[in-house]
Amino acid sequence: MDDIVKKAMAKWPDVPHCYGWLALDARGNWRMRDERAQHLNLPGDKVVQVALLGFINRNYLSDERGCWFFQNGPQRVFVNLEATPYIARTDPAQGLVLHTGEPVASIARAWMTENGELIVESAGKIAQVDDRDVAQLMATLEIDGNSASDEALMGWLDGGPGRLTLRYRDQAAPVERIGRDEVATRLQFVRMPAPAGV
Repeated sequence: MDDIVKKAMAKWPDVPHCYGWLALDARGNWRMRDERAQHLNLPGDKVVQVALLGFINRNYLSDERGCWFFQNGPQRVFVNLEATPYIARTDPAQGLVLHTGEPVASIARAWMTENGELIVESAGKIAQVDDRDVAQLMATLEIDGNSASDEALMGWLDGGPGRLTLRYRDQAAPVERIGRDEVATRLQFVRMPAPAGV
């Protein structure tokens, strides 16, 4: 967290939290959601200003409820998540990189939804892989130690036998099936934060 943010929190400790104004989409874009976007349930405008993106990324945290927020000075701006708290993208030099710019050093485990969405855990951070990059990782999937063909993978997703693993940086991470609707509950985060008691 930036020092300027810590100082603002100490100076103004009781600033009300903000809900609904910031979102993270499934491709790792921060989106500002004004009243019109919120009212019409629109995704909002992409944040493109480099300094603001860096500020949001450096001050992105979660609370004890599993709600993610951007600490904007003394105010917590809670984030609506289209997918997961982090989004991972492929990078030619670093392998996978989180939307915040942090490289993914290793994958502890992974999940795949019935729609083929791939979710990974690295250093306790849950990240769905950007849909434009999933195909690159599909080539690294193995069932019982053998390369997973499209047919074998579809069979596995339908409940077929075998142990699915994702090979990343010479290590094999186990892949589990997960229903898209149960991702947030099983992986313990809140997609649409609301004030406590609401």
